[in-house]
Amino acid sequence: MGDIPKYLSDAGTRAALLEKLLDHVYLSLVPLVVSIVLAIVLGLLCHRFRPVNAVLVSLSNVVYTIPSLALFALIPAMIGTRVLDPVNVIIALTLYTTALLVRPVAEALAAVPSHITASATAMGFRPWRRFLAVELPLAVPVLAAGVRVGSVSNISLVSVGALIGTGGLGTLFTDGFQQRYLAPIIVGIVLTLVLALVVDLVLVLLRNRLTPWVRAGGKP
Repeated sequence: MGDIPKYLSDAGTRAALLEKLLDHVYLSLVPLVVSIVLAIVLGLLCHRFRPVNAVLVSLSNVVYTIPSLALFALIPAMIGTRVLDPVNVIIALTLYTTALLVRPVAEALAAVPSHITASATAMGFRPWRRFLAVELPLAVPVLAAGVRVGSVSNISLVSVGALIGTGGLGTLFTDGFQQRYLAPIIVGIVLTLVLALVVDLVLVLLRNRLTPWVRAGGKP
């Protein structure tokens, strides 16, 4: 533990840590944002078309069981990218997070009370407007819970990508093990935990902002 202040005292090390942290944020949050959009679209399809629901949910379960390291290694062969290309991690985490979110989105949309959707239809809301203005907002609490899990999962899995040479805080772990130097490993763990906590807090604040009726204890 006494090596940590010495490790952090070097300006070059601090600059490298900031770069790795920013890489980690990029590699973990870009897939999260893309996955939210994809999961909403796929969840809507599952909600509207029951046969599609069975297929997509089953497929999502299969995707989520694939080991992350194996998927990181398979993607370059599947799409022709370089092994060390960060896009491999982004695609893999997008698949994982989308698979995680599809079922909750479909279930949240199915749980919207029918009298609410009927009232929106009676007021002249067309299907897309009703979905965006009524159904999706009411699904936000369930979606937000899944997104929080997905964010923590992504932040941890990005570290696994360091084993195939991608950036992020995971390189601190591999460097530390290779050099038998504990300081970068501890710093990497702390920064990863702090990043996960900060992202989770931001997501909670955003959820509260989007669902004021939940905070007020009201019902839709």
